[in-house]
Amino acid sequence: MIRVLLVNEIRLMSNVIAATLEDEPDIEVVGCATSVGEALEVIQHEDVDILLASTRLPEQGALRLTEAVTEKTPATDVLVLGVTEKKERVLQYVEAGAVGYILRDDTVEDMLEAIRAAQKGKALVSPEIASALMDRVSELAGMFADLETGVIESAGLTSREVEVLELLGQNLTNQQIADRLIIEVGTVKNHVHSILNKLNVSTRDEAAAYLALIKQS
Repeated sequence: MIRVLLVNEIRLMSNVIAATLEDEPDIEVVGCATSVGEALEVIQHEDVDILLASTRLPEQGALRLTEAVTEKTPATDVLVLGVTEKKERVLQYVEAGAVGYILRDDTVEDMLEAIRAAQKGKALVSPEIASALMDRVSELAGMFADLETGVIESAGLTSREVEVLELLGQNLTNQQIADRLIIEVGTVKNHVHSILNKLNVSTRDEAAAYLALIKQS
């Protein structure tokens, strides 16, 4: 059974949707909430697979609820109900943690399809939204790459030292690094010494940890 929690500021609307969902043999409505607080209270006492949040909740309630559920109960997937297919709006909810959306003009069949897809770990999105998501992923990847590059540059590492640092992060020995870069072991030792000084660390492990920290930032 797919356990669904409905969150809509108009209880009558929730009741109508609930009646529709209850006709489906694989769906169980575990509750209807009219506010963010009420929804979070239900989740504390009920196992919820899918939370259906209306975009009409006041004070960006659907967005706040999506963020809260994603953080506190990641096992619960959030579908946003009633969104307009504007890239900015959809991306806003997706970045908050929503796994999918149901448009204002969608049918009951569309809603059921979205619920079942979410339960299977799939997302139903239009080609336009899919393209926007890919663009956003690419943008974020570029931002993180720029951040990593900026930190490396601020340490004053040369391009060769960056290569050596990357190989230190793979726990390679000086000889293995020399073989990989086709340079002398003594040259590797000099690079390692320089890297430790520039990063203000004492050991190879600390240098590798510094690199890992940069990549996670």
